[in-house]
Amino acid sequence: MKTLILGGIKSGKSAFAEHYILNRSAQKPYYLATTEFIDQEMQKKINQHKKNRADRFYTIEEPLKLKQTLLTLTDKFVLIECVSMWINNAIYHDYSNEAILEELQECINISTNIVFVLNDVSTTIVSDNPLVRRFVNLSGLAAQNLASQANEVYQVVAGIGVKIK
Repeated sequence: MKTLILGGIKSGKSAFAEHYILNRSAQKPYYLATTEFIDQEMQKKINQHKKNRADRFYTIEEPLKLKQTLLTLTDKFVLIECVSMWINNAIYHDYSNEAILEELQECINISTNIVFVLNDVSTTIVSDNPLVRRFVNLSGLAAQNLASQANEVYQVVAGIGVKIK
């Protein structure tokens, strides 16, 4: 089963995703953390996420190798937190747009239960910064692709998840 959970920054999508996967997995699920340490503010956010999930998950920290990691977790329940940070990392490490979208497609095809968490950037303004436009465009394409192939899709606003597929 594949599930996509979309929401804006601080929308509550992470807590919703954690609750969602914990209620569906008979065993302790895996938490695939993709955020790379960038600065003190990001470290504080990472620490809060670690505190929130406590020992309810097996945590794997992997900022780039999604497919490779998921292939080791076949037939498990995996929460990818989050695809947005993974896209950010991939751009930073000079992955092409095609390589980014191809790897996400390959992840969808892996035989495991995956909950993808992704920031919804579809209502943003068009930036004058080419790097921001690239990130937003890739995020939008990733969201469309994941949503079209997911079994379920949820939009989270103010901590409330609404099933849209």
